[in-house]
Amino acid sequence: RRNTVGSMDIRRLLTQPARDTRSAVRAAEYMENTIKLILARSTQNHHIHKRSLNATGLFCFSNAQKVHVYAHTPTCVHVIYICISLSRKEPRRGASNTPFTRWLPPQYEDGVSLAKGWDPNRQINGNYLPLVREVSDHILKPVDNNLESDVLNTNLVTFFGQWTDHDLTLTPTSPSIRSFNNGVNCDVSCDRTEPCFPITIPEDDPRTDKTCITFFRSAPACGSGYTGHIFGAANVREQINALTSFIDSGQVYGSEDAQARDLRDLTSDKGLLRVNTRFTDNGRELLPFSNMDVSMCANHRRITNNSNAEEVPCFVAGDPRSTENIALTSIHTLMLREHNRLARALAQLNPQWTGETIYQEARKIMGAKFQVFTFRDYLVHIVGPDLIKKKLSSYPGYDENVDPTIASVFATAAFRFAHPTIQPFQFRLDENYNESPRYPSPLLHNAFFTPWRIIFEGGLDPVVRGLVGRPNKLNTQDHILHDELREKLFDLSMHLNRDLGSLNMQRGRDHGIPGYNEWRGFCGLSQPKDLTELAVVMNNTVLAQKLLDLYGTPDNIDVWLGGVAEPFVPNGRVGPLLGCLIANQFQKIRQGDRFWWENDGVFTDAQRDSLRKASLARIICDNTGITDVPKNPFYFRPRGVGYTPCENIPAFDLSPWKENSEY
Repeated sequence: RRNTVGSMDIRRLLTQPARDTRSAVRAAEYMENTIKLILARSTQNHHIHKRSLNATGLFCFSNAQKVHVYAHTPTCVHVIYICISLSRKEPRRGASNTPFTRWLPPQYEDGVSLAKGWDPNRQINGNYLPLVREVSDHILKPVDNNLESDVLNTNLVTFFGQWTDHDLTLTPTSPSIRSFNNGVNCDVSCDRTEPCFPITIPEDDPRTDKTCITFFRSAPACGSGYTGHIFGAANVREQINALTSFIDSGQVYGSEDAQARDLRDLTSDKGLLRVNTRFTDNGRELLPFSNMDVSMCANHRRITNNSNAEEVPCFVAGDPRSTENIALTSIHTLMLREHNRLARALAQLNPQWTGETIYQEARKIMGAKFQVFTFRDYLVHIVGPDLIKKKLSSYPGYDENVDPTIASVFATAAFRFAHPTIQPFQFRLDENYNESPRYPSPLLHNAFFTPWRIIFEGGLDPVVRGLVGRPNKLNTQDHILHDELREKLFDLSMHLNRDLGSLNMQRGRDHGIPGYNEWRGFCGLSQPKDLTELAVVMNNTVLAQKLLDLYGTPDNIDVWLGGVAEPFVPNGRVGPLLGCLIANQFQKIRQGDRFWWENDGVFTDAQRDSLRKASLARIICDNTGITDVPKNPFYFRPRGVGYTPCENIPAFDLSPWKENSEY
């Protein structure tokens, strides 16, 4: 099976829908393609019918209604503690398996569903859209090898961003591998036919071994696009978010109840999460293994005893992307351990509690801790203090009129801001925060889907030290995306190397995301119309000219590209556009969550006081063998400057959770 792994298996692991999401996606696809076929047949055979046709007139409406209702059946996808973390006014707002929201109307090529740039010979705003790979070659490719590191932020800033994104967004692609219309295999063909939207490689591109990069469209939401004509919904295609829109540690526990049960250790009544039964990390817990038949991770083997090959499957967690890279895997493993640590401590504090109560209380604490870390510690490193003060400072209280649903532009563009900050190495450091002599830092493309590096190459501690003890890459206009991501993304032995920048722009076009200037206008920013104005916005005439040479007009610049190319806001690491979009989304996430940790009645005053003092540094100390860490793990300092012994970092106070206590 190992030799049969292909790009389909990458999708299966990272973006293919499962469980309830798969049911919703397949129902939506059946409905959309049924409508398309009926509309096409009615057009072809219009001479047969002597009256005007409605698509529903060609089949029994009751059957259509059943398909529609099946896809929309409201299901409480969380156990009781998380289920109530939804809007009181609109109970499905922010729930998993519901559509992303729109802050601006989409711009589809046919006005309904067809991705922007689907027809390369069709002009938009009087100009042809450039191929996304062409844009990558001319704008994203580093101009030289002088990579610059960030003097302020650690690698953890980058991977905490990925961790947070995986709590908020997962856009499933079609579960189909072949075109609906003609059976074309999207894995091997460069034809554009639903759901295949391959990324064309320009003729002068250094990649000469193929003519396209495989790309599948995001699955449509039922009742959107062509089906909207029938059911009265908005007649534009929308995409599904498989996750909740809340900071609730869903990447630890899952966003569906069946998934949450699968991740629990139900062999005992202790409220624990399942752990690996084959391996430990010097006695500490590791994530359990996946039982997938074809494993991306089994493509890498660790040879033991000079003769025996030890197959290592992928790890499994609340999010399917947990094994994408070893830095992300290390964060997942830390949080598995932290849940179980909390569960054991709560059991000692309240021996009368059942395992169900312990599990739910530990899960509730975990969600609250990450709400604290995100708003208190993390976001200021990204959007800067000015936007924090303007939109994200003190908690204004729950507002039932605020929709916390993740916006499509946030999922496809704004919160992909950190891709240009990824270093080409996954750092691993020894006890003195020096490069590990025994297990040196692998290049990024050698750390994809490699759980065996955690199991057999020193465990979690070296990777965590690499996150907090090394700076991330600085995004500069001359070095936006390193070639480890532009040329070698998922470059395993199957030679499936992708281009992350091209994927980002193609996904935005797939979702019909409006262009750069419309979003600048949405944020109240200037909308450059020519070279002079764009050069001012970018503070770079050469870059502005390159953009206009490609796009013809600033209106057409892909919003992700325009956003990551802008100069930073003061003391932040994004430009004004992405700063606006990110701050806007997190503002809605907080105000639209009825069970935000600071909202009245969610926690007691004493519990809130404990949560307010919680620290990510303490989680590292409690769940690894690391003995000293930066007190603020997001803020880069060389070893010895700002590093604190674990014994001097206050422990998290659980006493307010003692039942019937004086607190």
